[in-house]
Parts: sequence; structure tokens; C-alpha cells
Amino acid sequence: MIIDFHTHCFPDALAPRAIGQLTNTIASMDIKPATDGTATGLMANMARVGIHMSVVCNIATNARQMQKVNDFAIELKQKYPQALIPLGSLHPHAEGLAEELDRLMAAGIHGIKLHPDYVGIDLDASNFEPLFALCEEKNVFVITHAGFDPLSPDHFHCTPAMVRRVMDRFSRLKLVVAHMGGLNCEEDTLALLCGRNVYLDTSLMTHRPDKAALLYRILQTHAPDRLLFATDTPWTDAAGEIEAIQNAPISPEVREMIFSKNTISLLSSCQYDVEVNK
Repeated sequence: MIIDFHTHCFPDALAPRAIGQLTNTIASMDIKPATDGTATGLMANMARVGIHMSVVCNIATNARQMQKVNDFAIELKQKYPQALIPLGSLHPHAEGLAEELDRLMAAGIHGIKLHPDYVGIDLDASNFEPLFALCEEKNVFVITHAGFDPLSPDHFHCTPAMVRRVMDRFSRLKLVVAHMGGLNCEEDTLALLCGRNVYLDTSLMTHRPDKAALLYRILQTHAPDRLLFATDTPWTDAAGEIEAIQNAPISPEVREMIFSKNTISLLSSCQYDVEVNK
């Protein structure tokens, strides 16, 4: 069984524009979208490569859009409960964060996605502290983009050092750091995050062939129950991401944990009522 912990899709009416704008933003990375950006396109891609369920990372890039982004997450949860595991999003400058998180939880959504580069705030800045305190209190997990992003190529808004500072302040927060601790941050991940009480998702391994040895060292060094298979679809070839884990120098038991068991355990620990499609 394979569960993808990091994917994206958009409302049907917005998908063409969103995919077009994001493709332009990431043009320097020479990435072509693997889906049309819709939920049905995502699920067709899942079926093609053998992924059973996908976590959908929705992102509120500004305060005024937060509720609409979460409306879409709730809609996905209702329409595709056996295929998609949607996450909500909170913006640190929005009003009513507690009430919005309660609304997500009432709809059965117990995780949120942050993208500090699109918000323009470092992960360890004080702006995020009320949000982290709220998620820690309510046992809601957080996944954050980390490392390089072409939107902000000269300033990483989330680095392994920032993650360490956040975890020092919020030791009970269930935090997932995308892209194996951060794109172009592999050595710092090994030094600062491996062995710590944070989750790492494996997304975009295939876009870093020159870092393969470092990425495999992270898989071998980090706590095996804190590794989550992920792709970042539509921004990668999901089949290649699966192959990267299948070829990794790890035991079959750890591979199975990465592909699905760790995700199921994390979701269960946050009371995320997922209808696991086996």
C-alpha cells in the first residue's frame, strides 16, 4: 500500500490558471506539471502509478483567502473520503485562527499546510507562534515547505535550523518538514534534524540526483517511524519518486513504514478519521 503525503490540486475552475502561474514560477527548475491540477486529474495519476491515497496540501497564501481554501479542503473531504486526505491551512495574520481550526476539525480535518515562502515569513518568526501553540494544544499536525523555493531563491523561509528552534519552543507539536528537511538543505538536515522528533517527507527526491547519497543517508539516519513517502505531485513524476524509495538502501520493513504505515500512524494519533482504502 502506498500513501502519498504531499500532493496538490485546485478547484476545477481555478486549476488551469493556478497550474499556469505556478509553472511559470518554477520555470527555473525545469519542471512540467504531471496533472491538470484538478482532483480528478490527481486521482487518475494515482491510479496510473499505484498510489492508494493522497494527502492534499492546500495553502492559504494570504489572510483573506484562508476560509475559501479551507472550504475547498472540506469539500474534498466530503467528496473523496477513500482517495484524498485534504489538509486545511492557517495564515498567521488572519483573524479567528482558533475558530477556523475548530471548523476544520469539526469537518474531520486534523492537519494544516504552511508555505513560509509564499507567506513571506520565516518559520521561526514570532508571527507563527500563536498558530503553532494552537495546533500543539489541539493536536493538529503541521506540514511545512522547507528549503529552496523559486519564489524566493535568495532567502529560505524555512531551514533545518529554523525547524530546530520551533521544536525547542513547541516540543509537542507534530511537525512534518517537506522535501527531506529542505531542498538544498540536505547536509543541515543530517546535522540538525536527523534523530529529532520531527517528521520528514520524501518529496522531490528525483529532482536532486546529485544529492542521492545524502538523501539515502537521511533515510538511513533519521528515526524510521518519522519518514513519510511523498511526491509533491503535480510537480514531479510520482512513479519515479516511488522507484527512488524502492531502490533506497533500507530494509523492506522500513520501506513499508515509509510507504504507508507511518502516515496511518500519524493520522491516527491526531484523530484524523481517514477511510483507509486498502
